[in-house]
Order: sequence, then structure tokens, then C-alpha cells
Amino acid sequence: MAQESGFPAMVNDRLLRAARGEEVDQVPVWVMRQAGRYLPEFREVRAKHDFFTMCQTPSLSCQVTLQPLNRFPLDAAIIFSDILVIPQALGMEVEMRPGEMSSSPTPRALSLNLSYTYHTRILKPPNMGPVFPSPLRGPEDLSRLAPPGDACTKLQYVFDALTLTRKELKGKATLIGFSGAPWTIMAYMIEGKGSKTMSNAKGWLYKHAEASHRLLKIITEATIHYLVGQVKAGAQVLQVFESHAEHLGPQLFRDFALPYLKQICDQVKEQVKQLGLPDIPMIVFPKGGHYALKDLASLKYEVIGIDWTVDPILARELVGPTKVLQGNLDPCALYGDKKSIDAAVKEMVQKFGRHRYIANLGHGMYPDMDPDHLAAFVQAVQKYSKD
Repeated sequence: MAQESGFPAMVNDRLLRAARGEEVDQVPVWVMRQAGRYLPEFREVRAKHDFFTMCQTPSLSCQVTLQPLNRFPLDAAIIFSDILVIPQALGMEVEMRPGEMSSSPTPRALSLNLSYTYHTRILKPPNMGPVFPSPLRGPEDLSRLAPPGDACTKLQYVFDALTLTRKELKGKATLIGFSGAPWTIMAYMIEGKGSKTMSNAKGWLYKHAEASHRLLKIITEATIHYLVGQVKAGAQVLQVFESHAEHLGPQLFRDFALPYLKQICDQVKEQVKQLGLPDIPMIVFPKGGHYALKDLASLKYEVIGIDWTVDPILARELVGPTKVLQGNLDPCALYGDKKSIDAAVKEMVQKFGRHRYIANLGHGMYPDMDPDHLAAFVQAVQKYSKD
């Protein structure tokens, strides 16, 4: 796999420096799901290929990863992939089917200031969501899973996509790799698809606590190998998505999420150090996990992402002065007109402050959003955060 010395020199390392807590000339900005169906050029590629083919073909993954960078002056690219490649690598089948709930439900068109033509064109394709034809039903099903140490051999396509993308970026932006957090992955593996309650997976935590920990350990080990492989392949920052933190409370989080998030961060950093590679900043994003911010601040993640339900001033009080915060504009604010987007961003930047901050949405882009409104968001961040 490629080493750091094999990549182009960085021209824009603003996000990388901010993630390390260093001062920057302006707040770096990127958005979750910035490569996706809100872009016409993405939909053109998607019309020709199924979702996992795009993930598993390095040239296609690279192409769509770079699409938003070609439109907007973003400070980071996040590799086009999916958190469910880990269950796939562990031997579970995952399909994308129309009409299923995804981890980021697509809202209906909410604002009249976007044209009817624009919305109908985007919403015509059916919403796609992940489905496990044979989810885990009981502890006995853990025997179906492949050894976690072998998972990376099945994920070479992600590493190849990272290496290709890092070279194609030519140092113009930081490249982010990612994974799902163990609880989030476990929830999908048991539910078999998206769920509003995650009651089957949460039921395991109460009925099958020992088996739950065994499953979480399997996912954690596979994830550590996977993230270290991403660093070796060229990722410069890693984000761990705890997308289902909202379904846990403080005690369940401390028992079934926090220890594994800690293990991932500690061991990835240690193994990267042993490889002689630079220490890599890591981001943890606990969607809906406002109750866990103080606990997460005790871990070695340099950056904590927050969603739009958390006031930035309160978040700073909870995590302390040394952590970097990322977030947190309500994605639906992008349905407003450009004037309202500008005002919302101004307030957001004022609350977070210019330092130890990475601007982002509080969750990902939705497929029916106007790209011009994302452009307004990026421009406003840059306008209000410059020296």
C-alpha cells in the first residue's frame, strides 16, 4: 500500500491543521454526504451502476468523491463508500433496495423557493436503503461471521480507491476515510434494515448482553484493521460514525458503545505509530448522542462532531477547551433561501468561534437539496470565518 511519501504535497491542509488543534486562516468546511444524489453529475453515474458497484470500483468511487470538490471550494474530500462494507466483509449479504429506510431518511420537498421541476427531477428515483436478507436473529448466528482479521482482504477496493483519490486530489484538500461505530454496525446487522426504534438490536443488549459484547468485539477488531488499512492507503483523517447513538441512553452508551469507540481510537493510533506513519486525527460523530459528549471528551479523538440539536456553546462547555468541534447546521436549513442560509451560518460561526472548529452540517445532505444552496453555505462559512 502507498505510504505518505508517495503522495503529492499538500496545497490546502487547512482541515488537517484544524483537526490537530492548530490555528488556521479560516474555518475549514466540508459536509457529510457531500458526494451524493443532490448532484446531477452523481445521478448520471448512479444511473449506470448499482450502489455497491460504485463503492467496489475504485475509479468510480474516486470519480464521485471528487465531484463536489469540482463544484465547491471544500477543504476535504470524504471517500465514497458505505459503513456497511464491514458486515459484508464479515460474510453478511447487504443489498440496496428501493423504498427502504436509510440511515439518512430523505425528506419531502419542504420549501417553495426550490422549483417544482428541480424537486421532481431529483425525487423521481426511489429512495434506496440497505437490507440484510439474513440478519442476525440470535447469538447462535454469530458463528456465521467470518474471522475479523480476514475482513481487510475483502476491502482492498476501498484502499485502492483511497490511494487513487489521494493522488487525484493533488494536495488540494484533505482526504477523509471513515467507518461506522460498532454499535451502529451491530444495529444494522440485527435489524436487517433501517429502523425508527432499533428495538431488535436494543433487545439484544438486554437479553443477550454477553453475545452483544462478543459481536461488538468482532466488529471492533475488523474496524481497527480497516481503519489502519485506510491510513496506509492514504487517508489523512478518520471519522467514526456512531449514527445510532440516539437510540441509547447514558448507561447503555457507557456499557455498549464507549469502550469500543475507545478501543478503536487507541489501537488505530498505536498501530499507525508502529507503522512509522504520522499520527492521524480522528473524529467521532455521535448523532443524537448529546448525552455522551462529556464521556467522549475523555477519549483520544481530536474532533467531536455534533448534530444540530446541540447548542455549540453548551457543547464547548461539555467537551472542554482542547477538543476540536465539528458541525452543526441543521441540514434542512439548506431548504431556506440564500439570505437565511447566510444568517444561520453567521450565527453558527459566532457560537463555535474560529479556532478548534470545523464547519459542517449536523448530518448529511439530502437528495432533494439544491447544490446552489450548499454553495451558499460554503461561501458563508468562508466569509464569516476569515481573519
